[in-house]
Amino acid sequence: MSVVSSHQTVLLQEAVEALQVKPSGTYVDGTFGRGGHSRAILERLGPNGRLLALDRDPQAVACARDINDHRLTMLHHSFGELAAAVQQAGIDAVDGVLLDIGVSSPQLDDGERGFSFRFDAPLDMRMDTTQGETAAEFLAVAGIKEITEVIRNYGEERFAFQIAKKIVAARSERPVTTTGQLAALVREAVRTRELGQDPATRTFQALRIHVNQELEQLALVLPQATDMLRLGGRLVVISFHSLEDRIVKRFMRQQASPDTLPKNLPLRSVDLPQPKLRLIGKPVKASPAELAGNPRARSAVLRIAEKNVDDANPGAA
Repeated sequence: MSVVSSHQTVLLQEAVEALQVKPSGTYVDGTFGRGGHSRAILERLGPNGRLLALDRDPQAVACARDINDHRLTMLHHSFGELAAAVQQAGIDAVDGVLLDIGVSSPQLDDGERGFSFRFDAPLDMRMDTTQGETAAEFLAVAGIKEITEVIRNYGEERFAFQIAKKIVAARSERPVTTTGQLAALVREAVRTRELGQDPATRTFQALRIHVNQELEQLALVLPQATDMLRLGGRLVVISFHSLEDRIVKRFMRQQASPDTLPKNLPLRSVDLPQPKLRLIGKPVKASPAELAGNPRARSAVLRIAEKNVDDANPGAA
């Protein structure tokens, strides 16, 4: 079975329903992947609707060529560059933004990409293979302290220091350039194993997040998406890791809370700054039926917020 055909889009119906797609609306799929969400959005759009899709992965951009639809514009951008991409596409404001954060199944299942320790391959891990530093290049020059911080902060790995020491000692004899080498070093350094989890899991996750600046990109895109939404437009975000979900949850809650002002100010309620977003429902997780067919959905969390006020920015209706 091919990588593309084996891919299952997580929370497909839930995410698209959360967008409340209008037939003539304009929407952004900030993480095209293999197009599952984009295709579902296009099915709900009318002839005058429009969808802008982004992805930093050249393979994902190539997959979009299979969709022959004048309503779709595909751009090779990371979602952290959302505002620039929207401007490039000639769009002033949008009715919804969908983000599906993290590594995709096709990236994990393609051994040559270096995301997974299930394959012995070059230690790359870049989502955009046209630019940036690979994981091998980072490990070749970073010191013990920096490697420790990356593995501890992004992988929440308690043996981060021991792993970093092992990597630095090993590279003095030969460069650490493959997933197999790295996984073996981590397994030697980790003294206790979590039930059902390979000792290398947290380290691989941490390096992937660092190499692709995933948390930084997420922090960049959320305010951009909020600003370009029309009044009543939806921001829908699916995250797969607690670090990602924490950023999304904190941002949405902050934007949904009124500004804190000193007490006893002579202001009427109508004069008080209004929250930019309104939280919609509770976090959504995969159903038992979806989990049975796609175990990778078990950590997925979907959060929804709606543009709440006309704050005179370019996204206001």
